[in-house]
Amino acid sequence: MFDAVLLPQSSSAPLERLPRARGAIRLEFKRRGAGTALDRFYQQGAARVRLPRQPAGEPPLAILLNMAGGVTGGDRFSSDVRLQPATAAIVTSQAAERAYRSAGGAATIENRIELQAGARLDWLPQETILFDRSHLERRLVVDLAPGARFLGVEAIVLGRRASGETVRQAQLQDSWRIRRGGRLIFADGLRLDGDVAASTARAAVFGGATAMATLVLVAEEAEGRLDEVRRLFADLPAESGASAWNGMLVARFLAVDGFELRQSLMPVLSLLHGARPLPRPWYC
Repeated sequence: MFDAVLLPQSSSAPLERLPRARGAIRLEFKRRGAGTALDRFYQQGAARVRLPRQPAGEPPLAILLNMAGGVTGGDRFSSDVRLQPATAAIVTSQAAERAYRSAGGAATIENRIELQAGARLDWLPQETILFDRSHLERRLVVDLAPGARFLGVEAIVLGRRASGETVRQAQLQDSWRIRRGGRLIFADGLRLDGDVAASTARAAVFGGATAMATLVLVAEEAEGRLDEVRRLFADLPAESGASAWNGMLVARFLAVDGFELRQSLMPVLSLLHGARPLPRPWYC
């Protein structure tokens, strides 16, 4: 359980004794009749899930919440999502995640996904905002059976430009690992450390952008969607690019701020989400 404790300003309590947020989520979906139903549900600590009623014919929607309001050094959150054969689900987050200044150590967020044969998951969390002197380690591990379909996105925003925030120093380790049939098909990593403002200003890094996203589609039709995704890029404000190979489509986005990133991400996600609107939290 997450407990909030207010320490006096004069407190000299060791860092390891300060309260830390913990949260874990476990979700499993099964086939029921012609649709998908929740089979197993677990939530612990500051992590919560909401399962709103969906329109008839739509797959279940799970909305992830962090009741701690963000993460900082020493916090640990995890989620484990499993889809049984021939099921479909959508997972998103209630709001953008926030990584605040760390007094020591890294905040960790680990997400694990398992899709069995014929399962379809759209993993659509909103962006993670890094604040100055934050320290975050985030991992996404996806295991797909042959014939499963996965659409996923992860986004990072360095501060809130509209609020005049600048991220000078921060640490980030962000990694993806996707396996299909037990074989690694996609491995990606992003590491920022130290003077983030200087490193992201370099043309070979972010080129001055403060928001970025990676989108991955693993599906039988993935390579055939490349041209229509690229056609969308012409009307998007962010610098974008996409490639497709080996049953995957991978797109990157660089934007001046989180607002521009959303303007660019949402049309592409909507297209690959079945040409329908994204989950409601994306529009709040």
